[in-house]
Amino acid sequence: MKYYIILLFLAFSLTSFAQKVEKDGKIYEVKKEKIFLDGEDITETLSIEERTLILKEAAVISEKMKLEEKAKKEEEKMLKEKEKAEKEAEKAQKEKEKATEKLEKEKKKEIKEREDEAKKLEKERKKLEKERKKAEKERKKAEKALKKQEKLQKNLDKAEGNLEKAQKKYEKLKKKGKLSPVDEIKWLEKLEKLTEKVEKAKRKI
Repeated sequence: MKYYIILLFLAFSLTSFAQKVEKDGKIYEVKKEKIFLDGEDITETLSIEERTLILKEAAVISEKMKLEEKAKKEEEKMLKEKEKAEKEAEKAQKEKEKATEKLEKEKKKEIKEREDEAKKLEKERKKLEKERKKAEKERKKAEKALKKQEKLQKNLDKAEGNLEKAQKKYEKLKKKGKLSPVDEIKWLEKLEKLTEKVEKAKRKI
């Protein structure tokens, strides 16, 4: 009974694969619960003990093969996962590099824009400074011209005042008869000089 239970258990272990078992210099092939030698089914010719040993050995081989298959699948799965992870990491790295490159380009663009704006402002500032200096120069020039004009006008007013004063005095002296012919000539010369001064001052204006 013990052997039958073992045989039944081993039969379940050997449902999928055919195993080759070497025993006493012979190579047996086990398919499911049957044992073959040189292609012939010899299951029933073997004793229960021999059958049990061969099936047990085949079950061990089958289990080993299953474990190897499982390990192989696990390894393949791990390799695939590793490959996937590497690809994702590579993709992430590329995206990071792309983002960094984009950020760098934007940064350079921003710096260039700022530099251009700074240059533009500096150019504008220099232009305004130049215009301010020009305006200041023009203002000083205008002030100088105005002062000169005022001075010339003052000189003209003074010359006209002197001429008018001298004429009044000459007329007064002439009316009173206090002018000798020599004095009159002197006065006329004086008046002529003062008139020339007035004309000269007018020409300057």
